[in-house]
Amino acid sequence: MKDNAKYEVQGDALFEKKLGKDEFGVYKVEHIHIGYSETVEINVEGKKKTKKVKHKKTLCLRLVFYKDEQGRKYKFITNNWEITDQEVALIYKCRWSIETTFKKLKQNFQLTYFYSDTENGIKTQVWCTLIAYLLLLVIQTVSESKKALSTIAALIRMHLISHLELKWVVTEGRTAYVKRSKHRNKSPTSAQQSLF
Repeated sequence: MKDNAKYEVQGDALFEKKLGKDEFGVYKVEHIHIGYSETVEINVEGKKKTKKVKHKKTLCLRLVFYKDEQGRKYKFITNNWEITDQEVALIYKCRWSIETTFKKLKQNFQLTYFYSDTENGIKTQVWCTLIAYLLLLVIQTVSESKKALSTIAALIRMHLISHLELKWVVTEGRTAYVKRSKHRNKSPTSAQQSLF
């Protein structure tokens, strides 16, 4: 939750606990209301025009205050009242690791465009990309390489058709060929000039 977000606290805190210096976890839970405006289009009787009307609505939410192992404090908002406060913090923590994983997938694979509009087609493409990502991680682990995953992906992409062992490609391969140290003379030799 942003620091400048406006909300109304409803009653006393649902849960409150003072954490020690080295303790971490959920230390406060509040019941809050957040107001927002929703624009609705209404057909005007007898006319072909529509009229936009703003309705004010209120969201009933739970605000969970959390302190992590490094002492950083977070505020999490949820409309799910069935799960525990600790589960809310854990879900947000897992959500961040999922976002970083998808960021790596987008950087190393072409997942910016979906080839299908159906749910099954999109799931299939995401699963194929996850499998390719896991295979790259296995190759990186087996080869014991300290190269970045993007470098390994580029090397394998370049040498995928060749009959080279992937472990060798990762450990010994290069992304660019070394330039020759000998410079060829581009000017014609005297023997070539005598022909003209």
